[in-house]
Amino acid sequence: MTPPVLARILIADDDANIRDALRELLECEDGLQVVAVAVDAIEAVELAARERPDVAILDVKMPGGGGPHAARGILAACPQTRVIALSAYGDRASILEMLSAGAAAYLVKGSMPDEVTQTIQRVLRGESAFSPDVASTVVRELSDQLAGKEEAEAKRARVLTRVQEVIEHGGIHPVYQPIVDLAKGRVTGVEALSRFDTGMPLQWFEEAGDVGLREDLEASALAVALAGLPALPTHSYLSLNLSPSTLLRRDVARLLGAVPLERIVIEMTEHAAVADYEALNRALQPLREAGVRVAVDDAGAGFASLRHILLLGPDIIKLDISLTRGIDGDRPRRALSCALVAFARETATTIVAEGIETDAELRTLKEIGVTQGQGFLIARPMAPPIDERRILEILGV
Repeated sequence: MTPPVLARILIADDDANIRDALRELLECEDGLQVVAVAVDAIEAVELAARERPDVAILDVKMPGGGGPHAARGILAACPQTRVIALSAYGDRASILEMLSAGAAAYLVKGSMPDEVTQTIQRVLRGESAFSPDVASTVVRELSDQLAGKEEAEAKRARVLTRVQEVIEHGGIHPVYQPIVDLAKGRVTGVEALSRFDTGMPLQWFEEAGDVGLREDLEASALAVALAGLPALPTHSYLSLNLSPSTLLRRDVARLLGAVPLERIVIEMTEHAAVADYEALNRALQPLREAGVRVAVDDAGAGFASLRHILLLGPDIIKLDISLTRGIDGDRPRRALSCALVAFARETATTIVAEGIETDAELRTLKEIGVTQGQGFLIARPMAPPIDERRILEILGV
């Protein structure tokens, strides 16, 4: 009596010797039937879709996209097929690539016949199976991944604790950088910036974002910045950096509602993504009606700032430091700045140049029509009070 067929096998390998050896080996085993043989990944997928084998033995490096391509195509057409990867080498990259493509087992070419048949039997039972050297590679990879995950979780816990400590118990120190009328030397506004006991401010906000606390940290920074408003020149505005998501918070609205809104400017950086400009404009509308002005920060640094300008209709456009830096000797920077100045003139918008550090930059900016600016040449960020006399001396007015 002919023994029943327990498993139908597809073999795919571009090496004829390997194909023939596997076919001969498997056809000698009771219950195993080779139903198709392919020479590349494309043919393997086509044959599998037609024959619907129980097991597909796939060469990792065969033509037509390799074993990973064949595995994905076969499993898409025949989800019940169990894939065994076959390779001349047990290299880590190939192993992981085939596992990610859906392979249930991995054999190195030249394995003993018993190992091949036992692997087929194990995958038919729904078990994973690997050659000993492959198994050790998988174990090492899983160990590395686990160690990396544990370290990432530990780092996240440390960051979370550190940021929560600052939010709940203080540790944000506001400083204020003057924004001045370049012709008169008069302080027209100040930009609030955050400083911390250790580390760079940008790193604090980025890490807070990584643990889901950026909005909370921005709200805390806003609170301490607003607390300094009474000590600032009474004729100046206070410019606050807020991301759109933070602006939409109710506690932020309450904080802003407790100060004279005609003295508040909200800066929207190009690095803060806006998912819904209509929703953002709706949130800004009552604030703007109450006197709040809107500034687009980092203008000229990328496409996002131009999108902000067109969709937010700001009152103030701040030229990014990448345009200001060296503008006296760079015609493209000067040309782009001139274009933004012309745009501002047409739309009744104020231009503020950021990052002014040299007399030559200051002179060029004034020549092209920039009326307001800030930067280390004029005044560094400082704690109140603002020394306006010193600024007048620097600007020579």
